[in-house]
Amino acid sequence: MTAGTTDDIRLAEAGDEPAVKAVIDAAFRPYIERIGLVPVPMEADHAANIAAGRVYVTGDPVVGLLVLEAHEDHLYLDTIAVHPDAHGQGIGRRLLAFVDARARALGLDEVRLYTNAMMWENQKLYPRYGYELMEGRVEGPHDRLHYRKRLAP
Repeated sequence: MTAGTTDDIRLAEAGDEPAVKAVIDAAFRPYIERIGLVPVPMEADHAANIAAGRVYVTGDPVVGLLVLEAHEDHLYLDTIAVHPDAHGQGIGRRLLAFVDARARALGLDEVRLYTNAMMWENQKLYPRYGYELMEGRVEGPHDRLHYRKRLAP
């Protein structure tokens, strides 16, 4: 693998489920106290997402991952997580580059995501990578900020 590329990002396999859960739990656990509830990715059915071909992982052992869902007019970035022990190594940047490449490979020119409004770090991060805030919306107990990124052809 060449540093800075997405060459080591691969589709997750059933055997990756414990690592996927561990990375998501480590990445999202700090938010429980701040937002007052367990973040949605921590309660996801990781086995079902892996079986559906929605999860991509990087690292050996796994240190970062994506959960993606293709729609007719956009690629939905359901979850991006990097283990806190691996922060600062450019993993998140490479994962986001992979999302763009995956959308283009699927013939899609837009990526959408949302984040909890209390995860203020993301409000600084996503715009740096070309995402624009579309709206804030309260959905049940969740106060969410919806973003999109339009990809150049």
